[in-house]
Amino acid sequence: MSELVLYCKSYEGDVLRAVRLSRSIERHNRDGLRCFISVPHRDRALFQARLGNTDLELIDDEEIVRMNPRVDPGLYTDWDGRLSQQVIKSEFWRLVPCDAYVCIDSDAVFLRDFQGADFLHPDGSPYTVMHQQKELLQLAANLGKVDVLENYRTDASRVREQFSRLGMDYDFGPSPLIWSPRVWQVLDQRILEPAGMNLWDAIKRFPAEIRWYGETLLSYRSIPLYPIEPLMRVYHYDWQWKAYHRQGETPETVAANFLGAVYQSNWQFELDFGAKKRPWSSRLARRIKRGLR
Repeated sequence: MSELVLYCKSYEGDVLRAVRLSRSIERHNRDGLRCFISVPHRDRALFQARLGNTDLELIDDEEIVRMNPRVDPGLYTDWDGRLSQQVIKSEFWRLVPCDAYVCIDSDAVFLRDFQGADFLHPDGSPYTVMHQQKELLQLAANLGKVDVLENYRTDASRVREQFSRLGMDYDFGPSPLIWSPRVWQVLDQRILEPAGMNLWDAIKRFPAEIRWYGETLLSYRSIPLYPIEPLMRVYHYDWQWKAYHRQGETPETVAANFLGAVYQSNWQFELDFGAKKRPWSSRLARRIKRGLR
């Protein structure tokens, strides 16, 4: 089997989510796949204390940034973390050599056992999350969430046009993603470097690392393409979670078809940590608003 590892990029505000994720990995990791978590160096001591005795390997974000010789390390401290984390996740392979890695966000949790075969085709190639996101788009249409439909179509077409690709708009997410370093190398060597760019430039132009990966794969086919549906049930919005909850969806029923669930931190704020935590008045107002929905 190809060398496959798990990787999570996190930071102080998500430390409690990262602990929840790490406990679920330890509980369900049947093949004992190696797992890495990268954080800003300033947050390392906090994560060491919170994670405690664990097999997960902790690394600094700065170590990953320094591995690209065409990048000014100062970009990491200058950029908004919501953008720089996209680059760091995409360049993890430079620090930890592997054939493929499962890129997981801190707000994910595994709900049942998993193994390498869940992420790799029998020939050793990684599966690729690739679909048309029809279930979420239909739910958004049913509930009158017009902005969700419009944003999806706009985002999908913008990167596709960078590659002059005609045809369907695809979604190559959500997280967790199964990424091959070979695809990232093709993006860097065949597209960015000849244009005098690096991945930081690409993300600055269009901040969607998932789409940069997917469109590169479709255009160059550097690995076999084996599309799969999302690995986890992702609750992008509180109204989405509420709609499924009313239908009787629970963690137990989710585990029948998914490896786990992702409760995105942009709405499930209860696990926000420390200075990043919202004031109690804001949290109370959001709970009331969620209940009214």
